[in-house]
Amino acid sequence: MDYQQILTMEPDKRGGKPCIRGLRITVYDILEYLASGMTEEEILADFSELTSADIKACLAFAADRERKLFTPAA
Repeated sequence: MDYQQILTMEPDKRGGKPCIRGLRITVYDILEYLASGMTEEEILADFSELTSADIKACLAFAADRERKLFTPAA
């Protein structure tokens, strides 16, 4: 998934953290909701402005970031 088309980073919004489509909802917010046990359906019900693609973009961003942080042992 090309999350770069969905996620935005603006210095004056939420401290420059990655947000969904310019909204004030951060990737971290969505990951926290998922980690706490909320389902995608529950998140979408609570935030009508979000889509399933938005949540998948957050997961793709987190996976990509984790992949970049991993350094194989030499």
